Amino acid sequence: MAGGVNKVILVGNLGKDPEIRYTTSGMAVAKFSLATSETRTKDGQKEEKTEWHNIVAFGKLAEICGEYLAKGKQIYIDGKIQYRSYDDKEGNKKYITEIVANEMRMLGAKGAGGSGGAGGKGASTQGSETSANESAPPDYDDVPF
Repeated sequence: MAGGVNKVILVGNLGKDPEIRYTTSGMAVAKFSLATSETRTKDGQKEEKTEWHNIVAFGKLAEICGEYLAKGKQIYIDGKIQYRSYDDKEGNKKYITEIVANEMRMLGAKGAGGSGGAGGKGASTQGSETSANESAPPDYDDVPF
């Protein structure tokens, strides 16, 4: 096998409504947080641990996320992990880890966990001529997040 594999699958709940912005070339970019939780037993006591993930989607998938997703909604995300850095307003270097979504599916009952009535429908850029990964890097630095 040549190369490597960078694949992330998450099922969780949105921590806030997606924030939609557009690059200078007009491509939609959606950003939102996703909480995943697991319960484990430690010293006979059950405890829940929650991890927060920064999700970013591009193009048509970003537009769908902006239209149908809301805080609390349970979703499935298929994507890749990405690390990047940027300079803040004071010139300090900042580092961020995020999941670049290739596919999103809404889970749970219709309308559960927030507004939007397309429960169960999925959105994907897989198999299309322009995937989220291919179109994102050239314009991604133009997004004012």
